[in-house]
Amino acid sequence: MTRRQEIIKSAKTLFRERGYKSVSMRDLAKAMDFKAASLYNHISSKEEILAEIAMDVAHYFTREMELVRSIDINTRTRLEAVISHHIDLTVTNPEAIAIVNNDWMHLEGNNFEEFLKLRNAYEQDLRDIINKGVESGELKSKNTEVILFSTLSTLRTLHLWYRKRSGVNGQQLKNDITEILLNGILTKA
Repeated sequence: MTRRQEIIKSAKTLFRERGYKSVSMRDLAKAMDFKAASLYNHISSKEEILAEIAMDVAHYFTREMELVRSIDINTRTRLEAVISHHIDLTVTNPEAIAIVNNDWMHLEGNNFEEFLKLRNAYEQDLRDIINKGVESGELKSKNTEVILFSTLSTLRTLHLWYRKRSGVNGQQLKNDITEILLNGILTKA
């Protein structure tokens, strides 16, 4: 692991624990047992760290959505894939998910604009999947925005729940979340 990667890894932990705004470069240096000035040999600013973390996540989701859109599959399978890639990243990189969900709005300039563009495009792609599912009769004719909100709210905040239950098997989590989001919780009468 390079020194830069070590710095970003340490920053992820601090940002998740305290929030981006509450962490200074001095805090990061102290956590790494560095002199603050030596951090600047590897990172130009705290915002650079945030941007790298947020953009890595945004590009991951963009690539995954492009893959989901490119395959000729039914709506259920598309939604299962979307749920799956959210859970995969939550399980493997919960700090990054937490930072993106809680601190993306602290991005500045081009980073803010690019992140927002990718986030909005991702949400629109998911909205389109839901709309096509409703139009084809694969999904119940419900309010698309409520379905979108319910799905993304669950997936974006899963890291909070998962953090306290790190012993949960990732595949079982995928199965359970997918079942609940797509089929609900009531048994069929």
